[in-house]
Amino acid sequence: MKHRSAWFGLALWMAVSLSGCLFYSTGETEVGVRTRKFTLWAAKGVEEKTYAPGSTYVFLPFFNDWHTFDTKLQNLEMVFDRDRGDRRMQDDLLFKTIDGNDISLDVIIAYRIDGERAPYIVQQVAEGDRQLRDKIVRTIARSKPRDIFGELTTEEFYVAEKRELQSQRAKEILQEMLGPMGIVVEKVLTKDYRFNPEYQKAIEDKKVADQQVQKNRSAQHAALEEYKRKLEEAKGEVNKLVADADGAYRKAKIEADVYYEQQQLLAEAIKAEGIAEAKGIQEMNRALAGAGGEAMVKLRIAEALQGKRILLLPVSEGGMNLKTTDINRLIETMGIKSLSEGARGAKP
Repeated sequence: MKHRSAWFGLALWMAVSLSGCLFYSTGETEVGVRTRKFTLWAAKGVEEKTYAPGSTYVFLPFFNDWHTFDTKLQNLEMVFDRDRGDRRMQDDLLFKTIDGNDISLDVIIAYRIDGERAPYIVQQVAEGDRQLRDKIVRTIARSKPRDIFGELTTEEFYVAEKRELQSQRAKEILQEMLGPMGIVVEKVLTKDYRFNPEYQKAIEDKKVADQQVQKNRSAQHAALEEYKRKLEEAKGEVNKLVADADGAYRKAKIEADVYYEQQQLLAEAIKAEGIAEAKGIQEMNRALAGAGGEAMVKLRIAEALQGKRILLLPVSEGGMNLKTTDINRLIETMGIKSLSEGARGAKP
């Protein structure tokens, strides 16, 4: 069986060679397109069929044309550096910003071919990858992005977000233009950009000055915040002192009110006691003003003088009379006499 298969393959190769047929292949990421130039039974022209990647096909030469397109992602680099990029020369985009300054920009276009549209590309656009890249993608990619990135001002080129927005716009517009041709634009990337050297230095000096201004503003803001913080701390301290003073005042007021109430109660008690004592004295005076009052007074005087020896030294005849008088006996005698007279006066 092995020998038979080998002989069959050799015979097939010889038959194809003798008949003038050739082998046509596609790479791992390539698609093929066949064009019939002369035919006896099929329509001439580009065949509306895409031949799959990684395959080999046999066609008669001269009667057929064969085109291939690589469907993998490709990068079209248009950069300033001569040692890299799509061409070994200064190839970056040159244009003016919206405010009139010259600028050059490195741009990378990432794109791929829609394999299903390969027959259309052969018919209407290009016959191969190089022609498609150089005459279609490159021409459009060097034209339209200039207008889109030229909408930015000089200052806006320093803002990455602004450049990214314009890159997205460029991608969308390029896709609108290249999509119908079977080309899919995946990304538009920007790298370095350059201004006129003198203007570049002026911009850098301005950026440094702006940074210093911003630094000064930050320092001013920090000082203002520090002042506000200290002001709030002072307000807090003042509020604390006011609260302490209010507390001390309220405490003193409460203590004063309590003391006042105590003194008022004490005064009322003293007043009541005085009134009661005065009434007692008043009643006593009324009692003493009666018939037995005088006797009671005399009795109280006698009780007060009882046991006490009193000597009177009368003055007469121009000098002191050293004769003594027994006052106790005198009082006793006078008191008894008075009582005797009162008793007699009381009889009818």
